[in-house]
Amino acid sequence: MKWGVVVFPGSNCDRDCFHALYDVLKQDVVYLWHKDKDLKGVDAVVLPGGFSYGDYLRVGAMARFAPIMDEVVHFAKQGGPVIGICNGFQILVEAGLLPGALMRNKTLKFMCQDVFVKCETKGPWTRKFKSGKILKMPIAHGDGQYFVRDNQLKELQTHDQIALRYCSAQGDVEEKFNPNGSILNIAGVYNKKKNVLGLMPHPERASEDLLGSSDGQGIFESVL
Repeated sequence: MKWGVVVFPGSNCDRDCFHALYDVLKQDVVYLWHKDKDLKGVDAVVLPGGFSYGDYLRVGAMARFAPIMDEVVHFAKQGGPVIGICNGFQILVEAGLLPGALMRNKTLKFMCQDVFVKCETKGPWTRKFKSGKILKMPIAHGDGQYFVRDNQLKELQTHDQIALRYCSAQGDVEEKFNPNGSILNIAGVYNKKKNVLGLMPHPERASEDLLGSSDGQGIFESVL
């Protein structure tokens, strides 16, 4: 497969994603600059974490209007696999590819720590995991509290769009294991077609045992 990693001014996980895909998984990978208007024939798109445009307006709001995003939106609507990680998740929400909004963490502090998440829904990005599989991955965000209105939440549940939820190491989904206050402990969410995934934890930072966990590999391997 050929993967495209989008780079915005302020992206800081683009090289992490490139390393996980190219060096660890031995994939063909290209960078896609925010001003590009061509996806260069990629088969999957990664929107990495960071602080696109400094997050000076609202997280992901300015990145949504980057020229490359017109191509990403078209690609996603045609069924192409797209993942947005952390800031990339925020951009997908701002672009209307995923429902809801991302708000400040309930602690009002930036959080950087390992968390456990439970796989809830099978899809292109999670097909490798059995339902209930527990994964260890790190988070690093200040605006990670996922919120949807009641009618949107009902749709998420109806269409099995909740991909992963924060939990304990044993798989208990309780509020005390929810680091940012996201509704229903949601850590990752699909669109209705399940080709687009927004994920707050960083799978690329859990792609090798040397990093403390290689569970994140399975996210990318699911698409492979």
